[in-house]
Amino acid sequence: MGNANLQSIHVHPVKAFRGLAPREAVVEPWGLAGDRRWVLIDDGGKVVTQRQQPHLAQAAAGLVPGGVVLSAPGGEPLTVTVPEPGDTVTLDIFGDKVEGVLADRSAHDWASAYLGVPVRLVHMDDPATRRPVDPEFALPGETVSFADGFPLLLTTVSSLDSLNSLIAEGPHAAEGPLPMNRFRPNVVVSGTEPWAEDDWSRVAIGEVTFRVAKMCGRCVVTTTDQDTAVRGKEPLHTLGRHRRFAGSLAFGQNLVPLSGGTIRVGDEVRILE
Repeated sequence: MGNANLQSIHVHPVKAFRGLAPREAVVEPWGLAGDRRWVLIDDGGKVVTQRQQPHLAQAAAGLVPGGVVLSAPGGEPLTVTVPEPGDTVTLDIFGDKVEGVLADRSAHDWASAYLGVPVRLVHMDDPATRRPVDPEFALPGETVSFADGFPLLLTTVSSLDSLNSLIAEGPHAAEGPLPMNRFRPNVVVSGTEPWAEDDWSRVAIGEVTFRVAKMCGRCVVTTTDQDTAVRGKEPLHTLGRHRRFAGSLAFGQNLVPLSGGTIRVGDEVRILE
């Protein structure tokens, strides 16, 4: 194997919506700049993701100065500006109680019309203070956006190739090969051995260093075709047979930045520990 490199970068401005693939991204302490700073919540304040609403896979969010542009099949795009600091609403993201600021009513109406259920769009105004990383896996002061649990998710091309080979040998072979977007990573690395990332504890991507917090346990979202929103059995069936660790079905590694800077497609990826 040659040197490991950063193959692609992925930013998801609204959690659960389709993401962007920029050539470079600024790394902030809580994740890539612009990544998952917005989220939908239901009437009870619970976060709404593709777990409940697979059709969010077909909604897209683009970054514009001062806000985001939402688009989805069957509707007109809507530009939503970052709300002014003010009263916050408490939301529930996988049991974490987090404060956020409601977007304009037009955003709630747009998203509710698309999904057919009442939802509201919330912005994380201050990621430096709003949501600590799970203390079991965190260092003091580490925070995260509305991502599932950690600032960044890393996956590797070789591990996906290996997983797809396993899927091809199984009872749901017709579902494969799966594309990387099923796993909704932030950074995709090429040039490594399959599953090498299982053993990493500290990595550098270009000028930025990260610690590896824990393996990423996977959920039903990975079974959702990100183009059609149709669900299948894979990859969870195959991960359950080959990648079960401490009760989780693992693919990818959760990262926490140890420094700031900009990462760029093509950057060398160095394994420090």
